[in-house]
Amino acid sequence: MKIFKWSLLVVLVLATGLLWGNHERLSRLYAAVTLFEVDKITGHFLNMNQTFNSREVQRSGEVFPLPYAEQQIELPERFDFEGEPLAVSDFLDSTGTNGLLILQDDEIRFERYFQGHNAQQRHISWSMAKSFTSALLGVAVEEGHINSIEQPVTDYVPILKGSGYDGVSIKDVMQMSSGVEFNEDYGDFYSDINRMGRIFAMNGPLDEFVASLARGREPGTLNHYVSMDTQVLGMVLVAATQRSVTDYMEEKLWSKLGVEQNAYWLVDSKGMEMVFGGLNVTLRDYARFGRLYLNLGQWNGEQIVPRQWVLDSWTMDAPHLLPKAKNKEIGLGWGYGYQWWIPQEGEYMAVGVYNQFIYIKPDQNLVIVKNSANPDYTKPQNLSNDQSLMFFRTLAQQLKDSQADSLDVATRAETP
Repeated sequence: MKIFKWSLLVVLVLATGLLWGNHERLSRLYAAVTLFEVDKITGHFLNMNQTFNSREVQRSGEVFPLPYAEQQIELPERFDFEGEPLAVSDFLDSTGTNGLLILQDDEIRFERYFQGHNAQQRHISWSMAKSFTSALLGVAVEEGHINSIEQPVTDYVPILKGSGYDGVSIKDVMQMSSGVEFNEDYGDFYSDINRMGRIFAMNGPLDEFVASLARGREPGTLNHYVSMDTQVLGMVLVAATQRSVTDYMEEKLWSKLGVEQNAYWLVDSKGMEMVFGGLNVTLRDYARFGRLYLNLGQWNGEQIVPRQWVLDSWTMDAPHLLPKAKNKEIGLGWGYGYQWWIPQEGEYMAVGVYNQFIYIKPDQNLVIVKNSANPDYTKPQNLSNDQSLMFFRTLAQQLKDSQADSLDVATRAETP
């Protein structure tokens, strides 16, 4: 039934496009409708700028080296998930893995690409972009462009007055607790997130869509995942700095992190970045961003993102932000901070739909990045997010055990 609905829409749009001759809008909508099809999803995720409008974030300066560790690790054959063994090869295949990188102690312990992906290609981040947006907001607060995150977003974005965001604090929006009513179910054709996608595909402005959303509950009382909350943060950032998100990111992050490649943002018809999910970056440069947070916002002696902001980003400072029962729309029961997921204390993640991840475990100086294009992500009872977390924990434990074994060997070698 779902396929029939999508196919019918394509037919209607094709007919409309032929009648009105609007080839560009037609191509964008057709791409959006077919974006996640099995035979197209990987190609789309690696080439989003070929279909949608985009803006480059220019790199500059020397590349920060990520050398290969002398001792590379082999992936385990299997890991335990809900009491049953799951073959790693099956997991990587079923989740549509395009790239996997393990960075520990500033050295690459593992790097591999799949399905035509390579080290130079930029891959869509989806909601991992939210964590980048949070970093930029933290810089803007530190620089005084934003007086306080307790301020209402409408102090900076008057177009939101009268909407569900009227009077809501920046902090509540950042912690996905805006109180705005929103359906984030990617598997529901009629959901708000898919409705937004069709508007974006037809080159409609995102700010008008955001301003159309209504209040559903009291702000600051429930962690309810709303991607448009992040778009509001982007609107605040632009208004406060009087600069585009691209320009601000280029100066504050991309010129400082020694990245290898330009990044790019998808933008709407007014040139506003799709900050909730439109960032495209290489696998290694995602790892560099993870390293920035691993080092509490410091890079080569310079405090790029405020230290306290990074610490607050993985702090669950209210009961409604603690881990809980799984969210029925996005399948996660993890805690939440400043646009970062917190499965439990001691680990946190940037997470994108269709299985994009930056996993950070500070006590092991560890960053794991996974780019994916999982065509089965929206199927009922999809467990790929939880499987991915257990996979990352398995890799972390393997690295810990390996270090312990090496230390034991060294100790015995030194013993007379």
